[in-house]
Amino acid sequence: MGSALVFADVNFAEGAGVQILKSLIIFAVVLQIVPIILMADRKVMGRMQSRYGPNRVGPYGSMQPIADVLKLLSKEQFTPRSAVPWMMALAPMISITAAVATIAIIPFGDRGMWGGDVGLYGIDVSIGILYAFAFGALSFYGPLLGGWSSGSKYSFLGSMRAAAQLISFEVAMGLSLLGVIMSAGTLSLVGIVDQQAGMWFVVPQIVGFIVFVVAGFAETNRVPFDLPEAESELVQGYLTEYGGMRFGTYFMAEYVNIITISALVTTLFLGGWHGPGPDALGPLWVILKMFAVLFLFVWVRATMPRLRYDQLMSLGWKVLLPLATLNALVTAILVVVT
Repeated sequence: MGSALVFADVNFAEGAGVQILKSLIIFAVVLQIVPIILMADRKVMGRMQSRYGPNRVGPYGSMQPIADVLKLLSKEQFTPRSAVPWMMALAPMISITAAVATIAIIPFGDRGMWGGDVGLYGIDVSIGILYAFAFGALSFYGPLLGGWSSGSKYSFLGSMRAAAQLISFEVAMGLSLLGVIMSAGTLSLVGIVDQQAGMWFVVPQIVGFIVFVVAGFAETNRVPFDLPEAESELVQGYLTEYGGMRFGTYFMAEYVNIITISALVTTLFLGGWHGPGPDALGPLWVILKMFAVLFLFVWVRATMPRLRYDQLMSLGWKVLLPLATLNALVTAILVVVT
């Protein structure tokens, strides 16, 4: 292709069989992690609030997520007369597809870490961060279409809140990563982790780290930013008319998004696979760091009250956006000077 710039260049091409195997493993791992996170969410939050949490189904309540899935599978799918049925069915699929697709670029280790020449990641594209934001932008169509097509005023209000919230915090989230991109000199997530061999970016980019984490809470609609689902105001927001596994699919997408944000925080700010000990422990360090961030999600949910909607918008546009812009400006000056 000569000297033409290839924007979606894949840094390492592997065979079709390896790519298919990787895809299946990534999807299987995500499916296994979601019930674990759901269980940990309820049990840890219960302990923080001086209650037991699930403790009846299976040993110590460990089978509760499976019981929840079976219950949702047995429930009737209800569609209001004023709804658009095919769009109601499509919306949860958009949410879960966008959530799972982002996991494909999360690096758990470099090529050759466990022998051979296979990278411990789905793909390593030169536009890794843009890839993640592209699918993050697509995910907002799930709540938007689901709420609008339900034919309910509560669902519609919840979907409008979700769209405004995602757009508002997506801007601050993107700007918070400019410092990381300028410091690393690449958009590839594998390249960004490589640049953190000496120092994790959380140290020089502490402001960007804080902005990214707060924006990540808003992106996943978690407490204290769960305004699109505010049951005290909107019954259940964009989920009001959903039941059965369509309802469950939305919540699975929410937990996959939490895993994705935790993995991105680990990759972009916490050094990825870098840690004490031999290189072979790299994937273990990634998982431990992810679970530390996931614990933060649970901790905040158990302790913080829900914000008002005007407070939510003010935080995004008047606090996080200026901080992220200032951080990017200071980083640019330091990169040029040094």
